[in-house]
Amino acid sequence: MDDNNASKGQAVSMTPRLMATGGFELLYREGMTLIEEVAAYLDGDGRIDSRDLSREASFVYATESMRLTTRLMQLASWLLLHRAVREGEISQEQAMAEKAKVKFSALPSERGGPGWNELPEQMRAYVNKGDRLFERVVKFDRVERGEELLPDAGGENAVFAQMDRLKAAFGG
Repeated sequence: MDDNNASKGQAVSMTPRLMATGGFELLYREGMTLIEEVAAYLDGDGRIDSRDLSREASFVYATESMRLTTRLMQLASWLLLHRAVREGEISQEQAMAEKAKVKFSALPSERGGPGWNELPEQMRAYVNKGDRLFERVVKFDRVERGEELLPDAGGENAVFAQMDRLKAAFGG
């Protein structure tokens, strides 16, 4: 993309800028830390906590742990591909081809229902943390792929508008 595209309100690739500003390293560390914490929880305290749940809560626990594990593995794949590109192990084109093979699962539109409030507090916290991280990565991925374009910036500099949106998406 060139500067002309930015002035027309079209998407500008932000991947190099995010990589250069350390945003990716923060996202990578946050994602990998969450993956490790959730794995340890589900294999340890979570397993113990889930033994005392009602039948409804046990079903919700099993469902949410599978969803969370699936999303986190998708995130790990995405993060590791980006890291490989950053470290020169594979090209951007190779990474895009690999990412096309893995589709992000959709987040449930609502949480709750019978048994949700009985889930261990730590499990609910991990589900919420995983959802927020997943939403940030999906947002970044859409911008990177050019699937999410800027609306008409109404005279505003489109690059700054997109930077503001990325800051909001990444908690900056």
